[in-house]
Amino acid sequence: MSDIQRFETSARVSRVVICNNMVFLCGQTADDRQLDIRGQTKQALAKVDRLLAAAGTDRSRVLAVQIWLKDIGRDFAGMNEVWDAWTVPGAAPARATAQCDMGAPDVLVEFIVTASVAPVNGN
Repeated sequence: MSDIQRFETSARVSRVVICNNMVFLCGQTADDRQLDIRGQTKQALAKVDRLLAAAGTDRSRVLAVQIWLKDIGRDFAGMNEVWDAWTVPGAAPARATAQCDMGAPDVLVEFIVTASVAPVNGN
């Protein structure tokens, strides 16, 4: 298991797992759950940025994202507004978005991210 790295690990979850030059982030949500969908999206994506940096990569190397919305009818457009500003032009990842019951009633959006580790010395 030495080829697997885990960061910010608790008994239940690792926030970051790296294996075979792939980075897997657990679901990221906003810390301030009183915010609207735009605010929660911005906070959650800032956490994604921080975790990607800790793994030695960045949003330009994101390959796939699962997005869970509490109310897709109400929040899809607002989330996409922030998402579109966050994604790197020409590097949009594969993506799926769905509505689901969230783990807490005040969570509006959650992002599950898979990325590639940035190459060393451009290789």
